[in-house]
Amino acid sequence: MAITVVDHPLSRHYLSILRDRTTGSAEFRRAARRLSYILTLEATSKLTETEYGLDTPLAPATGYRPARPLVAVAVLRAGLGLIDAVVHLVPDVAIGYAGVQRDEETARPMAYYTKFPELRDRTVLVLEPMLATGGSLGWAVARVKEAGATHVVALCVVAAPEGAARMEREHPDVEVVTAAIDSRLDDDFFIVPGLGDMGDRLFDTPP
Repeated sequence: MAITVVDHPLSRHYLSILRDRTTGSAEFRRAARRLSYILTLEATSKLTETEYGLDTPLAPATGYRPARPLVAVAVLRAGLGLIDAVVHLVPDVAIGYAGVQRDEETARPMAYYTKFPELRDRTVLVLEPMLATGGSLGWAVARVKEAGATHVVALCVVAAPEGAARMEREHPDVEVVTAAIDSRLDDDFFIVPGLGDMGDRLFDTPP
């Protein structure tokens, strides 16, 4: 498995805003959206392209477009905080959803909903902001593979070493793009230093 940590001053800036416990929900959403633009650009940087001819106002030129359609699958609910940037950058992206929540005692994923567009012969971006134990992301990736996906890239805001190791074991063919790899998980399976519960902070719901 390849894991790419985005090395860019703006990604570090927006991640710092997300980490800050004093950041309110409106600013948190803005920072998440802006960071997800950077993550999306990195995640799509290796897409295969096709060439076509076009005419500029001055002369013929060569144009480029992605060779395969793109699908974004948001892992509910925190993945919704990343999806706007993908839609803005790729307006014709197809969108799917994977509903899973973590059992707070066992940290195991508990699935409750999936809805995917056609995934065969498409590049699939799985949007899971917090790669903690890896249970939710691993589950979501397994579901999109079962639905026909063969080229999958995961977008994460923050990753823990434990989650990265699990993805390496379970899905070594999946690239993970993240803004940071933090130090560890605490006893409640939260990423340290992390940024808290991303879903609660995005949607201003109590922990």
